[in-house]
Amino acid sequence: MLEQFLPFVGLIIFGNIENLILASQGVVQGVNPKILGGLSIICVIIWLFIGTVATEVAMQYSSYITFIGGLAIVILGIQSIQGAVHNLRHKSGENNG
Repeated sequence: MLEQFLPFVGLIIFGNIENLILASQGVVQGVNPKILGGLSIICVIIWLFIGTVATEVAMQYSSYITFIGGLAIVILGIQSIQGAVHNLRHKSGENNG
């Protein structure tokens, strides 16, 4: 039974990384951590529900879904790094000037 879900192992890993990246972006932007945590939990519950209900339909598209998930993580990672670098440069400029 577990072997039928193996195509989605990469997506599970990517999803966790994506959640960490989004949390990092929220911290960089100064979002309230309690609100960010609550929204994160809500998103995880929604994805759990979608994954439970739509797994049979999604199995035939697992390679595409994993690719799109990986691409989204790369894009979000780049955005997160850009935001963090911009924020660090901005704070560094305030301290020096």
